[in-house]
Amino acid sequence: MSPPPDRRLRREAWGFAIGSLCFFAGALPVYASWAGLVWTNVTFVVGSVFFTAAAFIQLLLSGRRPPRGDTSGPDRADWWAAAIQFAGTLMFNVSTAVALLAAIARPDAVGAGWRPDAWGSVAFLVSSVLAVVAANGRERLWDPDARTWHGTGLNLVGSIAFGVSAVGAYVVPSTGELLSAEWAGIGTAVGALCFFAAAVLSRRTIHRGEVLKKLVPHRTR
Repeated sequence: MSPPPDRRLRREAWGFAIGSLCFFAGALPVYASWAGLVWTNVTFVVGSVFFTAAAFIQLLLSGRRPPRGDTSGPDRADWWAAAIQFAGTLMFNVSTAVALLAAIARPDAVGAGWRPDAWGSVAFLVSSVLAVVAANGRERLWDPDARTWHGTGLNLVGSIAFGVSAVGAYVVPSTGELLSAEWAGIGTAVGALCFFAAAVLSRRTIHRGEVLKKLVPHRTR
């Protein structure tokens, strides 16, 4: 009887988990009061960098390949989900950097401080929907562990929450005020928690033989 496989946290999960914690902390009023506006925005910038690094790993270094003629439907949806997610993280890189510069220049401006931007939130939402499509046929994926129902479900809820935050952070032209500062903060915090949970719960199957091959160097005659 072969030994039971190990379940290990996926490589990209570490980046998503750390990035999510940064976004969650930045969305908390108590953290913002303690750290100040500028350092709160620095926290968002750091979180976005971890998100982008994790998304890059998920797209290019986890065994995926660009869709080809013989690519199955689930694999095609999986690749596009990862690609669009990576694009969304790049948009968050830009928006967090812009928010940081704006906070440094005018900390008293209305809406100063980062909230999920519309384009990045749309990219995350589209990516999450495609991930759900991929999970529907996970037995045909290049890696059946690449998409799971708890992971895709949590990421979808998190993407919706980020979208709510983006709407709440809209500055009404007639009043110059945010549409809903409360929903902007709550949406960011809830979305970050969902992304964190999805990252921590993600696992991949590692057979003992694979582990031994990495631990024991190959002998040459």
